[in-house]
Amino acid sequence: MTDMTTEQERADLIESLAAQRRFLRHAVDGLTDEQARLRPTASDLCLGGIVKHVALMEAAWARFASGGAEAMQAVQVDWASQFRMEDDEQLDDLLAIWEGTATATDDLVRTLDLDQVHELPRAPWFPPGATRSARRAFTHLFGEIAQHAGHADIIRETIDGQKTMA
Repeated sequence: MTDMTTEQERADLIESLAAQRRFLRHAVDGLTDEQARLRPTASDLCLGGIVKHVALMEAAWARFASGGAEAMQAVQVDWASQFRMEDDEQLDDLLAIWEGTATATDDLVRTLDLDQVHELPRAPWFPPGATRSARRAFTHLFGEIAQHAGHADIIRETIDGQKTMA
C-alpha cells in the first residue's frame, strides 16, 4: 500500500469510529445517573453499562491490535459487571474514561502497522488458531460500537422518547 493510501485508510478508520462513538454519546446526552442506570426493556442492559462496556471493550481490542491476545487479556474484567452502572459510578466519569480510551485508540490507528497480525485469544466464538490484523481489529471495534449504539438508542427511546436519528 502506498503511503497516501495508508494515510487515507487511517483517516477513514478514525472517522468511522468517531461517527459510531457520536451515536452512542448522543444516546446518553443529558441523562441523569439514575436514568443511565435504568433497565426499561426486557434486556439487562442500561445506558451507563453500555458506555462502560464499550470503553472496556475498546481498550481490550486496542491492546490486541498492538500486542496480541496476551495483551488483550492482561486486564481481567468481570463479564457481568461491565454491563452495569454501579451506584458509586457516574455517567460523566464513564464517558471521560471512554473518551481517553477513544483518544488512545485513534493514536494507535494513526501509528500501528495495520497489517500486523496476531492470533486471537481462545474463545468459543473464535475458531482455533484464527488470526486478525490490526486493521481487522479496528473494523471489528467499529461494528461493536455500532451494535451497542443501536442498543443504546432503543433503551433511550424507551426512557424518554429521544431518538438518535429522527
